[in-house]
Amino acid sequence: MLEMHFGNMLGEVIGDKGLSLVEIEDIREKTAFAHSQIHDRKWDELAFIDLVNQDTSEIKELAAKITGNSDLFILLGIGGSAMGPRAILDALQPMHNFRNHPRIFIYENIDPRTLEAIIEVIDPHRTTINVVSKSGNTAETVASFMIFWEHMKKNLGDEAAKRFVITTNPEGGILRQIVKEQHMMSLPVHPSIVGRYSVLSPAGLLLSEIAGISSDELLLGAKDILTKCSNAELWENPAYLFSVLLYLMCVKEKRTINVMMPYADGLKSLSEWFCQLWAESLGKLGLGITPYPAVGTTDQHSQLQLWMEGPEDKVVIFVRIVDYGSNIRIPKVFEKIEEFGLLSGQCLNDLIDAAAKSTELALSNASKPNMTITIPVLDAYHVGQLFMFFEISTTFMGFLFGVNPFNQPWIEAGKNNTFGLLGKPGYQKQKEDVLRMAKENVCWRL
Repeated sequence: MLEMHFGNMLGEVIGDKGLSLVEIEDIREKTAFAHSQIHDRKWDELAFIDLVNQDTSEIKELAAKITGNSDLFILLGIGGSAMGPRAILDALQPMHNFRNHPRIFIYENIDPRTLEAIIEVIDPHRTTINVVSKSGNTAETVASFMIFWEHMKKNLGDEAAKRFVITTNPEGGILRQIVKEQHMMSLPVHPSIVGRYSVLSPAGLLLSEIAGISSDELLLGAKDILTKCSNAELWENPAYLFSVLLYLMCVKEKRTINVMMPYADGLKSLSEWFCQLWAESLGKLGLGITPYPAVGTTDQHSQLQLWMEGPEDKVVIFVRIVDYGSNIRIPKVFEKIEEFGLLSGQCLNDLIDAAAKSTELALSNASKPNMTITIPVLDAYHVGQLFMFFEISTTFMGFLFGVNPFNQPWIEAGKNNTFGLLGKPGYQKQKEDVLRMAKENVCWRL
């Protein structure tokens, strides 16, 4: 089970830059309000909680079909629709495309060079394309779909529709219209679930099953941590306590940057997924905390200096694994050289563990607040726990700040500006505003 070690956030451990128990107890009224919002299901968007009980049989059947008839599985999405699936794949099937079938590629940007390269190498007869958009109206994803549709149609004719799976809102959006017209395969994402909270929906679970990762284990882990994180008592709820500590560090100590630093290459993408969840959910009304993705031990060599002697505005969150499932011993070579001799015979597990502990100690000795989330092993069950833990924490944090953790008004504004530039009817003002800004913007040229 996931554990959270938070002693290095407290004044009795790191000195006057830490929090006191009194400060934590003083916001009981806020925590009670935040809990009530979740417990009483006052927001439709809390439907992501119910994903732990979903029936995965349709997902599994579709995954088996795709695995049997495809050499390449391409997921088209952006934001949570791509970052969540990537986090699953990188965490649980590293080097998947070198070892397993079908190969999986996630295309989330609209860089034409990348898309052109994909189209040049795919075999339309052996490729399945999963178009993922919760709203069904995401311009980037729809544009990519249109390009792939034309390419597949040219090569496959009327059989092209059989090579697409549309994962989207079951009730609306332009993609749902295409599903009906073309009789495409599709999977539903509950209309109330926000895209960045959709990783444990079919948006993430179809790719999971195709990669040989058990969707049931992901959901079981999420369900078990959800039970732990449903307790109204702050000190018995790790997600609530995680949020309270970071909230107090923000409002009391002005530590407005949270560094998410897993000590595992496979969790780098999960760190990036967390950053979208944290930023897009909390950054409103002049409030919020800026997330920053890092990975250990790499960023000990690139960022630690800043954390130690830079601005006093950060909290570092470590994610550590007890058992990596592999234990490579460093060979005894060049032992006559002292530095080589020190490493000879050691295990990489011990080395990465020592690096993590030394970084934690350095920060704590310098009165830099930090905490550590630990999982026993990196498997589907515990990755499911991490997803649900961070989703509950984010929701709770939003209610502590007094903001809606589910909307994204300025993301929508950006979309509307794009529609204006593309000439969509009804968006003329947005087009004029963007063109005026471009004209007035100062530019330096050679």
